Amino acid sequence: MATLKLSSLEKFKTLVGHGITLVDFNAPWCAPCHAQEPVLDKIEKIFKGKATFTKINIDKNQKVAVQLGIQSIPTLVVYREGEEIARLIGLQDAPTLQRILADIVT
Repeated sequence: MATLKLSSLEKFKTLVGHGITLVDFNAPWCAPCHAQEPVLDKIEKIFKGKATFTKINIDKNQKVAVQLGIQSIPTLVVYREGEEIARLIGLQDAPTLQRILADIVT
């Protein structure tokens, strides 16, 4: 999963504008964010070709995070064609993420 640096909200909207995208808003100092990584790696393999996964470091992308209302991390947001479909705050387990994505993908 790639970590992105975004210069604007417009670039973010381009990123999530096509298909299904799960965005992991995190920070390197966040222990729950580190715990979330292996879960996301597992889910990314399950949904390969059906959804795109990306990370956004809120420390390096503060303006975009504020504009999107990210107040806690980790925050996982699922977008379909640029529209927010689901927002999960805090550490999530694999069954929860798999169920949510399966409902969105189908």
